[in-house]
Amino acid sequence: MPRTAYRTESPVTSTERSIAAAEAHSAHNYHPLPVVVATAEGSWMTDVEGRRYLDMLAGYSALNFGHGNRRLLDAAKAQLERVTLTSRAFHHDRFGDFCAALAELCGMELVLPMNTGAEAVETAVKTARKWGYEVKGVPDGQAKIIVAENNFHGRTTTIVSFSTDPEARAGFGPYTPGFEIVPYGDPAALAAAVDDRTVAVLLEPIQGEAGVLVPPPGYLAGVRELTRRRNVLFIADEIQSGLGRTGRTFACEHEGVVPDMYVLGKALGGGVVPVSAVVSSREVLGVIAPGEHGSTFGGNPLACAVALEVIAMLRTGELQQHAAELGEHLHSELRLLVGDGTVDAVRGRGLWAGVDINPARGTGREVSEQLMARGVLVKDTHGATIRIAPPLVISKEDLDWGLARLREVLEG
Repeated sequence: MPRTAYRTESPVTSTERSIAAAEAHSAHNYHPLPVVVATAEGSWMTDVEGRRYLDMLAGYSALNFGHGNRRLLDAAKAQLERVTLTSRAFHHDRFGDFCAALAELCGMELVLPMNTGAEAVETAVKTARKWGYEVKGVPDGQAKIIVAENNFHGRTTTIVSFSTDPEARAGFGPYTPGFEIVPYGDPAALAAAVDDRTVAVLLEPIQGEAGVLVPPPGYLAGVRELTRRRNVLFIADEIQSGLGRTGRTFACEHEGVVPDMYVLGKALGGGVVPVSAVVSSREVLGVIAPGEHGSTFGGNPLACAVALEVIAMLRTGELQQHAAELGEHLHSELRLLVGDGTVDAVRGRGLWAGVDINPARGTGREVSEQLMARGVLVKDTHGATIRIAPPLVISKEDLDWGLARLREVLEG
């Protein structure tokens, strides 16, 4: 996609100056909307010109608890005065509490903390292979992991090796072997792909980057039954779907499913610091020995302090209930837009939706820019789709205000 041209000589506004500096000195790995945020609180952001915007993206679910959440900021500030980093060369006094609390939240036994979502996915891949060799007995070097078409698990070289998105994949070979791709939501194709070398099935319970694709009812339960029967790990990438986004702590809960391994990130850091983790049983994560995997910053004191507060907020269930109730309202309102010639389909669960714009109305990027002009921030994906994922703390009044702006754009 071509990048929008901005003036680089004598920019007039603060926005133009900021964007010109970014264009001149940053690699072009993103194509952001032309807004420059200066401050934010709750569900609202203010740009360098003083204009306010309703955040309907929440940092791709990294900001589930809103901008500047006081509980999270207080936890971070208190820890900043004590110790922020020890590396894993030493113990620190927040690490054990964090691991215990996250394991309990997930109903698991062990936690392996990292920083970013992609790091956590890489950790899950390494762990599954090691488990396959040491526990399942797969011959060395022959482990296979099954993934789904249209997946998004990150952009490292190993992860793009099993991506079907040409933008993320093309030009970055040679690709890492050991993965098989099957259609998402197709239990027969998945069952046919599983063989004696299969060590794991890695899936998003809801595919976010693909446009918030919800699998058919019973699909996740079928994956769980198949993987259990064939002695294969079920790895749920809940980096975007987890921690309250869909109205449950984990999206897998909508089908009463507990995977063998959760991959978590984004909201785990509360929008304050990057925190990710793999959470599983002792049998699975116990295969990792000292020196085989790690991260200097993974599980650092500051990250643990913030994540502990995130976990405490999720324990009460209030945010999940709010996301479920307001999510029903969101989807009922969005469904009213389908069939009027501007919206072809809507999908999602909880406070998470993908809206397919009719090509005759415009592209997802164009609709996103028109919404920005009206004070609402969303983001497009795959050309024709916009994603809606406001902070879980958003009020009904603010949500309705944002939806009214969407209707104005579509009717304009």
